[in-house]
This record gives sequence, C-alpha cells and structure tokens, in this order.
Amino acid sequence: MKSSRLLSILLLLQTRERMTAAELARELEVSVRTVYRDAEALAAAGVPLYGEAGHSGGYQLLAGYRTRLTGLSTGEAEALFLTGMPGPAAELGLGRALSAAQLKLRAALPPELRAQADRMRMRFHLDAPGWYAEHEETPHLAQVADAVWRGRVVEVRYRRWKEPREVDRVLAPYGLVLKAGRWYLVAGPEGARTYRVDQILSVTQTARTVELPEGFDLAAHWRRSQEDFHARLYPEEAEVRLSARAADRLTGAQARALAATGRPDPETPGWTRATLPIESADAAEAQFLALAADAEVLSPPALRARIRTALAAMAARYDGR
Repeated sequence: MKSSRLLSILLLLQTRERMTAAELARELEVSVRTVYRDAEALAAAGVPLYGEAGHSGGYQLLAGYRTRLTGLSTGEAEALFLTGMPGPAAELGLGRALSAAQLKLRAALPPELRAQADRMRMRFHLDAPGWYAEHEETPHLAQVADAVWRGRVVEVRYRRWKEPREVDRVLAPYGLVLKAGRWYLVAGPEGARTYRVDQILSVTQTARTVELPEGFDLAAHWRRSQEDFHARLYPEEAEVRLSARAADRLTGAQARALAATGRPDPETPGWTRATLPIESADAAEAQFLALAADAEVLSPPALRARIRTALAAMAARYDGR
C-alpha cells in the first residue's frame, strides 16, 4: 500500500540519512519513477524532504526531523515485541537497554496497538535452549561482545576437545551467534572459524582493528557452516523400511530426508521406504535397534548384518533365562 511505502521511505531516510532514488527503489521493490512520485507526495504533505542531484546526491530529511511510530500495523507492532529476548540481552549486558527500548516503543504506539502488543508479550515467550540442555556459564561473553562491537582483535585462552586441551589464540572477531541457547564466536584471521564462547577461559582486547573479509555476511556464513556441519555429521546413508510410529520419531536431517525420499513400501502396506543419512555404523546400529520392530535396515549389507548379529545375541540372552 502507498501509505505503508511512504512510511518506509521516511524510516529508511531516518536510519540511513541519505539514499538515492535507485537505492530506495531496490529496497522497496518498486520503480524509480514510483519513488519520484512518493517523494513529491511526502513533500506536498509537509515532510521536510529534499533531494540533491549528482554523483553524491540523493534524498535526505531536514536535520533533526523524526517521525513517530504511528504508522505501524498491528502485526508489525506485535512482531517487534515478540522479538525481544531478555535472556540473551542480559547475557550481553543489554538487559536494561532492551527494557528501556521496549518502554519507549510502547509509549510511542497508539493506544489500540499498545494493547495488542501488550497481549502479544503476555501470551508468547521465547525460550530457545532445548529441554535437556544444561545452562553453561559464559563469563567472558560481555568482553567478547564488546570486542565484536568495537572491531578489535582479541587474545584468548581457549579450551578445545583434543590435546593440548588449552591453547592460546589471536582472533579477529567477525560476529556472535546464539544457537539453541549457546553462544558462538565467528572469527578469523585464517578464514572464518567458529569458537564456543563458553570455552574461552580468558580474553584480552588489543588495540588492533579487525578487517572483515570483503562481502562477509554473518547470517549467510552461519547457514553455510551449518550445512557443512550436517554434511560432515552424516557422511553415509542407509535405506530403511519404517512404520508410521518409527517415522514420527525421526528428527533433524533424517526427518528432512524422510520427507524428500520417503515413498510407500511395495512389500509392507502402511510402511515407508526411505534413504536416510547416518553418522556412522555404530550410531546407526544403536538408533535402529532402539526403533525395534518398527524399523528394518535394507542396506548397506554390512549395517544390516550388524543389526542381525546384535538381535541374535539379544535373543540368545533372553532365551537362556
């Protein structure tokens, strides 16, 4: 809608100060001619918007001009309050800042949107960690976050899983990621590597500045790293036959593989045949034995033989009593 687009132009210019018509058109996914018409409409409405021609020109608001948040839709106002994460914000030392920001946002909303936002906050709560995940202390999170924000190189003492367990590292922080209640630091300088913040034993911020790799995008890097992690975690495959109950118990990459490759089994009505990724023969044996009579491994033959041997040993043990 035009009214929503006009408000978007105002907010973009407030946050970015100056933007060309072409930049606004790309951001709003409209034509440059539409941006010209919108700019004229804003000026006619009394908004102190002016444009400058030339290579370094663009649209800009008169210094000091601000608009109130009265243009928010109900859904937008609710979404803003739903994104608040008091736990992670407190861990970063921003708990009071988040509360203050939400208070200011609430005060700026019209009464009807304020009531909707309050109802959203009262009825929905985000608790990211899994049920069985233990809370891990991250005593140096605030220092690491400060280095990320300032763009400063840090010297850390880091605990890893292999020997030597404790090592010294000089890291160039690129960004912080919160995944399932655990904080990770993405840092260089030798490529973008991932470090668990709770395994950092000490941190010293240096005066050296961090230079991000050209075109680096934290969210895109994290998605790629997650894809690479799952590919390494499940390097093999197994063809299986599953009952509906066993299919419901699959999660993560295996559930996605079931959705992609699952098909009705021609030999057992009501069952599904699928090709699933597996971590290793040992892990797959334990997993499929846990599914008991609701699953059958068809291939690879070596895994099928392992499960047959395990089942024979179990049967002999129970027959002997």
